[in-house]
Amino acid sequence: MTSLDSVRTDGPAAGAPSRPRILGLAGLALTSASLACFLLTALLGPSATQPFLPGTEALPYSLDVEVPLRLAIGLVVLGILLGASGLGLCLLAVRRGWLCSAKPLMAAGLLVAAAFAMMPPVGSTDHLNYAAYGRMAVTGHDPYATKAIDMPGDPVAGAAEEWRHTPSVYGPIATAQEAFASWVGGDSLRITVLVLSITNALAFVLTGLILYRVCRSPQGRLRVALLWALNPLMLFHLVGGAHNDALSILAAVAALAVFIRISRPVPRALVSGALLGVAAAIKFPAALVGGGPAWTMLRERRVGRAAALFGASGAVAVISFALAGPHAFDQVRRAANSVSLSSPWHLLDAAMGVNQHRIVIRIGSLVLLAALIWLLVRALPRDSTRAPDVSEGVTVAAALALAWLLAATYTLPWYDGLGWAVLVLLPLSRFDGALLAHTAVLSLAYLPARDPLLIGLPDDLNWLVTGVRATLVPWLLTGLLVWLAVTCLRRPRVRPAPEPVRSPPA
Repeated sequence: MTSLDSVRTDGPAAGAPSRPRILGLAGLALTSASLACFLLTALLGPSATQPFLPGTEALPYSLDVEVPLRLAIGLVVLGILLGASGLGLCLLAVRRGWLCSAKPLMAAGLLVAAAFAMMPPVGSTDHLNYAAYGRMAVTGHDPYATKAIDMPGDPVAGAAEEWRHTPSVYGPIATAQEAFASWVGGDSLRITVLVLSITNALAFVLTGLILYRVCRSPQGRLRVALLWALNPLMLFHLVGGAHNDALSILAAVAALAVFIRISRPVPRALVSGALLGVAAAIKFPAALVGGGPAWTMLRERRVGRAAALFGASGAVAVISFALAGPHAFDQVRRAANSVSLSSPWHLLDAAMGVNQHRIVIRIGSLVLLAALIWLLVRALPRDSTRAPDVSEGVTVAAALALAWLLAATYTLPWYDGLGWAVLVLLPLSRFDGALLAHTAVLSLAYLPARDPLLIGLPDDLNWLVTGVRATLVPWLLTGLLVWLAVTCLRRPRVRPAPEPVRSPPA
């Protein structure tokens, strides 16, 4: 959160605030209120949105208040609505010419990330899975062939909730992070989770700093602050939820930063490729952004540079997976056929008979992915301040990331972090609002954050799963897809942002 008085804003005259300035301040106020809801949810302790962490260690810190189920869910819903509204108002204000200093917003985002890292993760139970897989690795088990139920009585692996019957689906570098956390934490689940939270929070902060360095204009840096560093939905999911997606996003953004900033062609291709290989060895979809640099190299017939890019990324990924053992891809292949309840594909899956025709859905998702890539490449804005090849490469990278998010059969709100990270690098456009709607709707879909059977969800709240997650959200996301297709086909021209009118010095 940030004090609005510390944020320098620009208006037509002192004492006469402009409408964009008022919208911007209102957006920041709602963002602060949203973050307060999320931080309070984490601080209160175990609830329907936060699993209990046994142990007597001081950190992660929480009050261990017995939070009523409806209050815990209500706080998160309020935070999502306030956060989406606040970010939406800020985007509207920027479109109308509002400009403020990005530094205090970046600092506020860093402080919020640090606060989340010191408290138990909230919003999902994935961190318990990470801890279990790390425990398997340090105790001599293969996390790609071992399940949590195979280690009965273990103080760390035994705490897993929803994925007790599932081996790891994460890449070998993600497993290395989990193993490091388990090595530090030993038999303590709390310390293991604390290390996971801190490393993922650091990845989030480093991503913001890299984006800030790449975007040199005041408008670009304000986008970094609003869409990433102080984005309440991303802070809640990626940092508050301690998701390892932050690691893969960091590697992907670093690869794009090298492509943008390094002028020497061969080092740029090799370093970008190596970082993309790291991203693939954490979570494979993050490496999709490498398609942007690869496209520009191939289009310019720079075959040698493209070969260096593919060679470096392939070498890092192959070596990483080879060290992980023969079972590293087993669960990934099974996960490729999964369909989440909130995905638009769930509507088709339910209509054809659940699990009966997944091959049809798989082919359909690939066709949709190709169509969305084509549509987004022609409609996403280009940054005219960069070299033409760099500008096109970043736009193609953003198109690939957004198309994957929208076409995937299995989707979760924290997956959108990749989309936000690359969209920051593009000029202001209506696609900012489209991704905001996508993230907000998905965030509302995954409440409560834990297995309804484990938390004893009352019958009168089952509609959260059957009504919202499995019915309403898929239809809303389908509508968003239709809107996006129509918008792209119209090839909208992105209006240049109006010049901010600065107040005269006092």
